[in-house]
Amino acid sequence: MNTLKQGDQVPNFEVFDEQGNLIKLSDYKGKKLVVFFYPAASTPTCTVEACNLRDHYKELANAGYEILGVSADTQKKQSNFKKKFDFQYPLIADVDKIVINAFGVWGPKKFMGRTFDGIHRVTFLVNENGVVERVIDNVKAKIHASQILDKKNPS
Repeated sequence: MNTLKQGDQVPNFEVFDEQGNLIKLSDYKGKKLVVFFYPAASTPTCTVEACNLRDHYKELANAGYEILGVSADTQKKQSNFKKKFDFQYPLIADVDKIVINAFGVWGPKKFMGRTFDGIHRVTFLVNENGVVERVIDNVKAKIHASQILDKKNPS
């Protein structure tokens, strides 16, 4: 896994969100961006994480952040996830793993003694110039927004 690190320039990408809207990194030039990767829509931990960001959306927006959620789910699955939980932010349907590979979050994982390839739960804080400001690789789903807003805690 070749994950982007603090100080790395994020490669430009063009992908579709849950509504079929084209989302490009360049859309966020001049804005701070939270890009959070999660293994699968509507699974327990992913739902807790995404809902925590929803519930603290105003605080994150007040801190200047835009939010993008990314998984390899289809547009339909992402759309259902967004509608069911009323998320205010786009969910990228990255079935071709364009953004997932650009950020380097696809790789070997272990679950219940089994090893397989999948998306690692990692969040990137990207500055106004498209540079990774911080990487949170120890995501705590229930308090994820506070991890993002806590500048003293690097992960």
